Amino acid sequence: MKRSKLLLPALLATTMLVAGAAQAKTLVYCSEGSPEGFDPAPYTAGTTFDASSKPLYNRLVEFKPGTSEVQPGLAESWEVSEDGLTYTFKLREGVKFHTTDYFTPTRDFNADDVLFSFNRQLQEDHAFNQYTAGIAWEYFNGMSMPDLLKSVEKVDDYTVRFNLTRPEAPMVANLAMDFASILSAEYGAQLEESGSKEMLNQQPIGTGPYHFVAYQKDAVIRYGSHDEYWDGKQAIDDLVFAITTDASVRQQKLLAGECHVAPYPNPADLESLQAAENIKVEEQEGLNVGYLAYNTQVAPFDNTNVRKALNMAINKEAILDAVFQGAGKAAKNPLPPTMWSYNDAIEDDAFDPEAAKKMLEEEGVTDLKMKIWAMPVQRPYNPNARRMAEVIQEDFANIGVEVEIVSYEWGEYLDLSKDKNRDGAVLLGWTGDNGDPDNFLAVLLGCDGVGGSNRAQWCNDEFEALIQEAKTVSDKAERTKLYEEAQVVFKREAPWATIAHSVVFMPMSTKVSGYVMDPLGGHSFTGVDIAE
Repeated sequence: MKRSKLLLPALLATTMLVAGAAQAKTLVYCSEGSPEGFDPAPYTAGTTFDASSKPLYNRLVEFKPGTSEVQPGLAESWEVSEDGLTYTFKLREGVKFHTTDYFTPTRDFNADDVLFSFNRQLQEDHAFNQYTAGIAWEYFNGMSMPDLLKSVEKVDDYTVRFNLTRPEAPMVANLAMDFASILSAEYGAQLEESGSKEMLNQQPIGTGPYHFVAYQKDAVIRYGSHDEYWDGKQAIDDLVFAITTDASVRQQKLLAGECHVAPYPNPADLESLQAAENIKVEEQEGLNVGYLAYNTQVAPFDNTNVRKALNMAINKEAILDAVFQGAGKAAKNPLPPTMWSYNDAIEDDAFDPEAAKKMLEEEGVTDLKMKIWAMPVQRPYNPNARRMAEVIQEDFANIGVEVEIVSYEWGEYLDLSKDKNRDGAVLLGWTGDNGDPDNFLAVLLGCDGVGGSNRAQWCNDEFEALIQEAKTVSDKAERTKLYEEAQVVFKREAPWATIAHSVVFMPMSTKVSGYVMDPLGGHSFTGVDIAE
């Protein structure tokens, strides 16, 4: 295979990692980007969760592989009070934390670790609430947890109780999400005593199937199997994340056997990957949505009619052809069509450039110049953000709107796009984290997410009342009606241009077994093996 000289150092580094494992079983995953950190709670990006919460940590409850069904994790069982305000969890005994060069635990996992993991997010005066500069509990706040959680209480060493201010229908599923990963209180105390609390995010300690070994920024992450893992030692001894941002390079490494699993292939490469003898390509319809979020707090995007006009100028079919190449479908709602409560009765914005141009003129908007932010990495909901931005740039030029395309390194992109004063519109998307509509509508569009996960900076009283009421209702049919109404409000107000839902493809070596595609979009190597 012909390779450019620029690829050789990266390929050589990965080959050396594999060779260096000697007799140990090594699996190399060609990750599409770098993690923002190794404490999952401050973040919402799947790339970060893949590198942190999935290999390193557990949660009280976990999603059964390949489903959004909740099963026991660090909690063996739980009970919910009749009024829905108290959740009591019985914890698993004998669970070991990781032993590494920088930490040796003196005790097993217990209730103190649960309190530490949640109270640092809940209590502003907690020693680890602001343990590193600029930290924000984006998911915790975006899900209204500060208002929902009255307290997290230690009943005894192996019993914890969550006391709520109101019923919360998706509460148990929420606790299976990445932000609810359990960290070591003992390790936190050690870091606090040494004056190095920020290392919680750089040298992680968890109970998960793998322990952290080393991270070379933007290049490679190394993990080792947790020999005392409560659910059994993994077949893979050394797990390597070879950070490879270019999809074409990931494909070359996969075909050459220099990595074993490579996510987010270029749609144009799927046919050749599927034809390769040593490669298998798994696929499933994604629980996702890709969108363009206007900053609704900055003129002229604070005007609903301006947003509606821009939406009418976007040729989604051209985007599907150019970007998704048959592996996507046009989106009209903020929920994917596979999600319960999806409102199929809603009609999408018509593609009508002439009407769009007229509407802008009627609103007095002429010579509009704006920025469109394009992600630097492939995501399941957007395999090529730069190309998508270019198509939209052409569409907007046809109605007299001049677009400048901008981008940043992935972590910076996610951080800067939260700014309430951000200019222009941001290409982003979402894959559901718990199988509940609340995870899309509240997290991405609720008032608590403004300045965080709500990149449209949109707070609408009518929409907010509907989604907040839906959280407190236990009857699924009633919740469905409320979410259907919320989608009507969303479509009328147009804080986003909804672009597409995608099919997700996962190429891997035929030597890999036990890998289960996650409908929630994560990449986990628990239970995975590789043939010698």
